[in-house]
Amino acid sequence: MNNQYVLLYGIYGYWVAYSHVMKPILVIYATREGHTQRIAEHIRALLDSRQRTSELVDAAHLPQGFSLTNYSAAIVGASLHTGKHEPEMVKFVKRHLNELPQIPTLFLSVSLSERTVEDPHALAEKRAQAEADVERTIASFLKETGWRPSHVAAVAGALLYSKYNFVVRFIMKRIANKAGGPVDTSRDYEFTDWLKLDRLIEEFLESTSAAHFPGVS
Repeated sequence: MNNQYVLLYGIYGYWVAYSHVMKPILVIYATREGHTQRIAEHIRALLDSRQRTSELVDAAHLPQGFSLTNYSAAIVGASLHTGKHEPEMVKFVKRHLNELPQIPTLFLSVSLSERTVEDPHALAEKRAQAEADVERTIASFLKETGWRPSHVAAVAGALLYSKYNFVVRFIMKRIANKAGGPVDTSRDYEFTDWLKLDRLIEEFLESTSAAHFPGVS
């Protein structure tokens, strides 16, 4: 009788886990010039290629009736401007702070500082400073929102001079010049390491599968 109970309990547990995994993965982003949206779209395409259903959502325009209970996991991406993550994402996380811990989450911080961190040609001092900046801004975001995501990663963003107004373009050029970045404002520059991003998502998917189906490979 006890063995039968254990077996039934185990079957029920796997059924619950399987039902949870069958829910789509939320890919939500907050962006200013559009590059973080492109990153989110890339992630969704990768999920599709792995036969994992997902939904792409702009944090600034949540669909009516939105609820995190409809998702098995969440990949949350937000870009940085003037040292702060997009206010739409801050608002989203604060509003759903009680729901987020109920599912596996990955927070992606998209910044130009991460570009310097990943640049093998940058001086060690500049890379160390950039890494400290990345860690500081992420810590600030998590402190402001009170969120503790399951996983956190930094992603290099882009310099989109063509999308900036005159003032922002001037400021971004000065920042880029100080960091040893490109200053030709007649073109845009993309720094995202897409292969690295793919590995991050693959690792996240593996961690969510392990969490739902421990001991199963």
